Amino acid sequence: MASKKKFSESDTSRIIEMAWEDRTSLDAILRVYGLNESELKLLMKKELKSRSYTLWRERMKNSNLRHESIRPEGITRAFCPQQYKHKK
Repeated sequence: MASKKKFSESDTSRIIEMAWEDRTSLDAILRVYGLNESELKLLMKKELKSRSYTLWRERMKNSNLRHESIRPEGITRAFCPQQYKHKK
């Protein structure tokens, strides 16, 4: 049975964002938020509209980037360096 972890609204939003990103592995979400794949699926199902959840699941099934162990060689980071703009 999946644990009943509680997240703030901003953490939930970030988890959903990470789950949709192609370069963010499920392993990275586990490391940062402690959610394994089945717990992530439950969170996504609860938080997304039905059609959005279905689209996300299809995207996950078709991605070879979701698990770090099966990623192509050279893809080691969870996000693109240009993803977050730093203030100067």
